[in-house]
Amino acid sequence: MKKIGITGQSGFIGYHLYNHIKLLSDKYKIIEFKKEYFDSLNNLVEFVSECDTIIHLAAINRHDDEDFIYNENISLAKKIVEALKKTNNKPQIIFSSSIQENHDTIYGLSKKMAREILSNWANTNCVNFTGLVIPNVFGPFCKPNYNSFISTFSYKLINNEKPLLNQNKEVDLIYIDNLINNIISHIDKPLNNDYYLVEADETITVENVLDKLINYKYNYIDKNIIPLLNTSFELNLFNTFRSYINYENIFPIKYILHEDDRGSFIEIVKTNGQGQISFSTTKPGITRGNHFHTRKIERFSVIKGRAEINIRKIGTDKIYNFILDGDAPSFVDMPIWYTHNIKNIGDDILYTNFWINEFFDEQNPDTYFEIV
Repeated sequence: MKKIGITGQSGFIGYHLYNHIKLLSDKYKIIEFKKEYFDSLNNLVEFVSECDTIIHLAAINRHDDEDFIYNENISLAKKIVEALKKTNNKPQIIFSSSIQENHDTIYGLSKKMAREILSNWANTNCVNFTGLVIPNVFGPFCKPNYNSFISTFSYKLINNEKPLLNQNKEVDLIYIDNLINNIISHIDKPLNNDYYLVEADETITVENVLDKLINYKYNYIDKNIIPLLNTSFELNLFNTFRSYINYENIFPIKYILHEDDRGSFIEIVKTNGQGQISFSTTKPGITRGNHFHTRKIERFSVIKGRAEINIRKIGTDKIYNFILDGDAPSFVDMPIWYTHNIKNIGDDILYTNFWINEFFDEQNPDTYFEIV
């Protein structure tokens, strides 16, 4: 079992890498890292001495003082080398750099210098070093108004603000899960390459991305229609978009109930031909679920009976609780990377419809058990 240390594990890429590796606990053990370790040589020495692989993600990419960005990113790399020199351990090093290296920005120059510092140590000690030069990364939970225009556009649209299109250039994009899979592949098959350009998923104009996000806002937020997603890029973009929804403020959403002498009718979901709808009955007191997905879009609809739905973001403690009653049929959508369950809290049988955007595949179920 390889022991993996991730600097910057609380950041955007670090969060996803940490949680993906936790799903592979039969192969890897994570050596926990705290950013305070950079302020203590002893703690940093203890950390690097335990690792078979160090994935160095920690960096500063935004600050009012550009000199601080440059000096801090170089300093972090030097501190890791200093700690390594005080141990007999020679771990594999994977470093995340950026295509900003080629744009002569302060951030890019600092990442290039940090990459070279770590590469020089690795070459001197005959250690495998992979310097990943990464295109623009997007995905759920990236901080808006920080370093991803997709997160900024999504956040603004969902909050009824107008995104500003400052320039309509082509950009190379990679979805966070695809980047994580790339990183993990280098753990299994170390690649000694101090400049490894990570291939982008998509090259697209900023305006084209914005048009897709506006479409998601109109259909999903305003009309409650699941948009047609023709490619994996569009699925990933949509999952990124909906990660900025404030679920407490929006859900549960009540259906329009049509009643006449014949009875009642509810339009459950419009999917444009996508996905799978299922129906279940649940006995009083029984709980279903307690699992999460990393890519699937899922909707729980209570038609009859009383239910309690709980969701919790992986790696956090806060639980969101929703009470749904079949007397006013309603639904809750399950966000990716949130473990979720549904419990019958009534005295009668609970009737629930479940919709999911893909057929269940036993070979690739994307379903991971974890108690809410």
